[in-house]
Amino acid sequence: MAAAGLRGGLRGALVMQQRGWSSGSGSDQLGELGSGAGKGGGGGGSIREAGGAFGKRQAAHEERYFRDKEREQLASLREHHEEEIDHHKKEIQRLQKEIDRHKNKIKKLKGDDD
Repeated sequence: MAAAGLRGGLRGALVMQQRGWSSGSGSDQLGELGSGAGKGGGGGGSIREAGGAFGKRQAAHEERYFRDKEREQLASLREHHEEEIDHHKKEIQRLQKEIDRHKNKIKKLKGDDD
């Protein structure tokens, strides 16, 4: 199952992590988010512990916050990798010019031998 996460790239790895988090023994202790304190002890704050509409609203707000944060992090990571790719392409071009320069020097040296 881990190999499938690796083949799917970052998205696959994230899905595998989420499956691991949601399928563990802790998920049955949480119950429905915002519905009050779970069996595991802490409920995540007084509003969530109280349950009801405010608890559900708070849980939804937190979930939205973390989704937005994850989206920002993925965008930042994507931008970083694009910059890395651009840097490596420029480095390839620079090294190709160096190779061509050395090949020309070799040609000139071979021309002197005749």
